[in-house]
Amino acid sequence: MKTESLIKTEPLIVERTYPATPQKVWDAITDPDKMRVWYFDTKGFKVEKGTEFSFDCFCDETLFRHLCVVTEVVPQRKIAYTWRYDGFPGSSEVTWELFPENGGTRLKLTHTGLESFPQDHPSFVRSSFMGGWGDFLDRALPEFLLQAA
Repeated sequence: MKTESLIKTEPLIVERTYPATPQKVWDAITDPDKMRVWYFDTKGFKVEKGTEFSFDCFCDETLFRHLCVVTEVVPQRKIAYTWRYDGFPGSSEVTWELFPENGGTRLKLTHTGLESFPQDHPSFVRSSFMGGWGDFLDRALPEFLLQAA
């Protein structure tokens, strides 16, 4: 049986399979012009380790500035970056991994370190992240991939 402290430190993992080539999915998650359509306007983003970038998101009438640094790149397969918020404690990491599967692409998103954010703030609880990633990976990205086909 898991204790509450163990549950809090578990990474959030979301896996989806899309009827698109790994190249199309890779482009969708790494090309700033394409990301702007379905994800965020990632200012300064490049697919290069060490690149710092940011993006803004309004949630419940609060502006959250995300500050990120690319930590790992395996072309066409994996990209990871830190994810923190300007003005709030905590730091996390988001990793996107792609796997060719059944003529399409399986995407595995792993978000670690969520417990480092203020847990008394509703925007930083695990369910908020689950809802956000679910919206991006269940609605926004598949719609974008269909339009880009």
